[in-house]
Amino acid sequence: MGAKKGARASPLRSSKLLDLIRTNPSVDEPRPATGEGAARFLTSTGTFPRNVSPCHPATGSSPFPNSPWVQQLPPDLPTAAAITTGLVGSLVCQEGHVYSLAAAGDLLYAGSDSRNIRVWKGWQEFSSFRSSSGLVKAIVIAGNRVFTGHQDGKIRVWRTSSKDSSVNKRVGTLPTLADFLMSSIKPSNYVEARRHRTAVWLRHFDAVSCLSLEEDAGILYSGSWDKTVKVWRMSDSKCLESFNAHDDAVNAVAAGFDGLVFTGSADGTVKAWRREVAAGVKVGGAFATRHVAVQTLLRQDSAVTAVVTAAWFVYCGSSDGVVNHWQREGRGGSLASGGALRGHRMAVLCLAAAGSIVASGSADKTVRVWRRDESSGAHGAVAVLSGHAGPIKCLAVEAEAEEQGQEDRAAGRRYVVYSGSLDKSIKIWRVAERRWSPEAARGAPRHVRASAGYPSRRSPLHACAGRSRTIP
Repeated sequence: MGAKKGARASPLRSSKLLDLIRTNPSVDEPRPATGEGAARFLTSTGTFPRNVSPCHPATGSSPFPNSPWVQQLPPDLPTAAAITTGLVGSLVCQEGHVYSLAAAGDLLYAGSDSRNIRVWKGWQEFSSFRSSSGLVKAIVIAGNRVFTGHQDGKIRVWRTSSKDSSVNKRVGTLPTLADFLMSSIKPSNYVEARRHRTAVWLRHFDAVSCLSLEEDAGILYSGSWDKTVKVWRMSDSKCLESFNAHDDAVNAVAAGFDGLVFTGSADGTVKAWRREVAAGVKVGGAFATRHVAVQTLLRQDSAVTAVVTAAWFVYCGSSDGVVNHWQREGRGGSLASGGALRGHRMAVLCLAAAGSIVASGSADKTVRVWRRDESSGAHGAVAVLSGHAGPIKCLAVEAEAEEQGQEDRAAGRRYVVYSGSLDKSIKIWRVAERRWSPEAARGAPRHVRASAGYPSRRSPLHACAGRSRTIP
């Protein structure tokens, strides 16, 4: 069957994380909320605002009377709106480490190792839903559907109710049960998963580490520690293809431009694949896909942990703390190296991009924000955001929609950066891109440090973001 060509996987080897996380095995843990169900608005210095949260039991009913989250926000919106670059608020949770984030309009989705997916609207807790197993490693939003990738190798599909947007109901998994049972009947559909073990090619048999959506083509990509990338047609949840992308765990996948998709792996490589139609191979009445490797952008000893695309650029973060980037040369041309963005002292664990802004999160507990000049392709550092007590596991970036004043426009467009960490918190930052100038490119970035506002304790640091290079 053409759709499963190249799906055979070699045995996985034991993983070492020493070059991916080089940090103290203990991190500071935020103070838990006082009083059951208490959710209070605090400033970054720990003082109470004049207005109390509507989620507080004393002020009215709440859909989350037992919420484990403590919300820390500025006391009044005018003050928060005046911030051009700095911390806007924090969401501190006791239920689990934050592993994934996705922003869609005024909604923010967060997944953790507690198996919960929580949703915020306007930076206030809005709804939540829970998977039956597997920590949530990736989240993708497609209209009224939410796709989540899990440690147990499953991709779960949720649908938002048209009558009540706070209700998200699980509507299936990828692959569907019917497709999986049909495939499991034929012995030819089994591939080697590990030594002396086989599995149906249709399903990931190790953690789903990443998801990426190609909206124009109606395709969802999933990458896994089983070294494969699978291609899903969202209209009918059919798996169009599974291909061996790398010699080690796939840590990142990003749909890009010109029908390309980019993958990064613990084997230290970043590859570009072109999507084509698999002539003669049909799945559910339509042709399957065939992905062909067209270019290896990077080959190094350090594990690749994150990949993101923006306009005609591709960025990758590695366990050596460097963010490499490439730019397309002309329409349909190959990609040329644009250099490296340096500054992190430890592994880069996540990347996010919006407009001309690229943000990188690291095991050194900081987020670095870079700005790209669209005409020259040069990059300059904008800000260093610090305040987390643990490695930054996930990021989401969105451009602000509201109109800005003349004074704000002089600093450039403003963006909201969400950072999720293994310290069990999400921080909300506002960053102004600033107008581009050669002086800004040479100048040092603005360092912004958030005051935690609560005493620290110690807790064990759990597993890291991606899988590092494995050895025999």
